[in-house]
Amino acid sequence: MQSADATGRAPASARRAHLTIAIAFAVHGAANGTFATRIPWIKDHLHLSAGQLGLALVCPAIGSSLLMPLAGRLMHRFGSRAALRLLLGLWCVVLPLPALAPGLPWLCLALLLFGASAGMTDVVMNALGVAVEERKGKSIMSGLHGMWSLGTLVGAGIGVPATHLDIDARVHLGAMSALLLVIALLVCASAPDVRPGADDKAPPRFALPPRAALVIGAIGFCGTFAEGGSSDWCAVYLKDVTHASAAIAALAYTGFSAAMVTTRLLGDFAVRRLGAVTTLRVGGVVATVGSALVVASHSPVTAIGGFALIGVGVSTVVPLCFAAAGRRGPVPSQAIAGVATVTYTSGLIAPAAIGGIAGASSLTASFVLVTVLAMGLVLGAGVVRTPAGAVTGSPAPSVPSPAPVD
Repeated sequence: MQSADATGRAPASARRAHLTIAIAFAVHGAANGTFATRIPWIKDHLHLSAGQLGLALVCPAIGSSLLMPLAGRLMHRFGSRAALRLLLGLWCVVLPLPALAPGLPWLCLALLLFGASAGMTDVVMNALGVAVEERKGKSIMSGLHGMWSLGTLVGAGIGVPATHLDIDARVHLGAMSALLLVIALLVCASAPDVRPGADDKAPPRFALPPRAALVIGAIGFCGTFAEGGSSDWCAVYLKDVTHASAAIAALAYTGFSAAMVTTRLLGDFAVRRLGAVTTLRVGGVVATVGSALVVASHSPVTAIGGFALIGVGVSTVVPLCFAAAGRRGPVPSQAIAGVATVTYTSGLIAPAAIGGIAGASSLTASFVLVTVLAMGLVLGAGVVRTPAGAVTGSPAPSVPSPAPVD
C-alpha cells in the first residue's frame, strides 16, 4: 500500500484513482435519480394501481440481494477495472428498460435486472473505494457517497424539467442512458485495477456473509431505516401531523436531502479528526435528537429542523459501515456485499414498517421507532472501529497490500 508522502499528500496515482471512483459514484447516483423522477410516468403508462407499483418496486431490492455476492467473483476473475466497466456500463444500459416494459410482469423482470446491476456495481465501487482509501492513508468513503448523493440530485434535476415538459420517459431515459454510458466507459478506462494475489482463492458464487459483516450490517440497518423512513415519509408527516401546506411539506425532503449531501461531502474531515467510532457516535446522537424533535414537533419549522438533523446524523453511517466491512475478512467484496444486503433490506422494510405502524397507531408513533434505532447508532458505533494494522482516519504507515493495485 502506498501511504502519503513527506508533504502529507497522497501519490498522484492515488489522487487520480480517487477522482475516478468519485465520478463513478456520481454516475451511479445520476442513473438512480433519473429513474426516480419517471416512476409516476411508468405507473400511468402501464395503468398500475398503487399496490401493483409497490410490488414492482420491491423487485430492485430482490435483484440486488440475490446477485450482489457475484460481484466479488467477477472482481477476482477479471480484475476490478473490467468488473467496474462491465457492471457500471450494464447499469447505464438497463436504465430505459422499465419504461419500455409492456406490462407488469415485464416491468418486474426489468426491475430485477435493474436492481441486480445496481447492487453488483455498488459492491465493486465500494470495494475500490476502500482500496483507494488504503492507498491514500485517509478517509474518503463519506465523500464518495456524497458524490453519489450529488449524482442523484443532478439526475433528478434533469428529470424534473423533462417531466414538466411531458417528454416521453422512453426518450428521456434512453438519452440519459447513452450519456451516462459514455461517461462511465471513459471513467472506467482509468479506474484502478485491483487483482488477487497468486495464492488467493476465488470467492464463492454464493455464500453467507462473514459474521463481522452481519454485525456491521446491523448498524447499517439502523441508519438506513432512519434514512429511508425519513426520506419517504417526511413530507407526509408535515402535511398530516403539523398540518403544513403541500409546498411547505416539500421543504422537509429538500432540507433532509441537502443536509445529507452536505454532511457526506464534509464527513471525511470529521472521520480524519475524530475517528470512525466517534464520528458515528456523534452522528447517532444528532439523529436521535432530530428524531425526538420530529416526534415532539407541533409546527412545520421544528419538524423540518428535526428531519434535517436526522439527515446530518445518518449521512455517514453507510459509508463508514462499508469501509469497516472492506477491512474485515480475507475477501473484502464478500463482506461489503453482506453489509449491502442488510442495508438494502432495511431500505426496503423502512417505508412499509413506518406505514404499518402509522396505520395501526400514528405517524408520531412510527418515528418513536426511528428514534430508538437512531439510539442504536450511539450504542453500536464501536463495530466500525478500525482493526489493528488497518487504515485509520489519518495517514497510516505503509503495510503490505493484500492485492496489487496498478
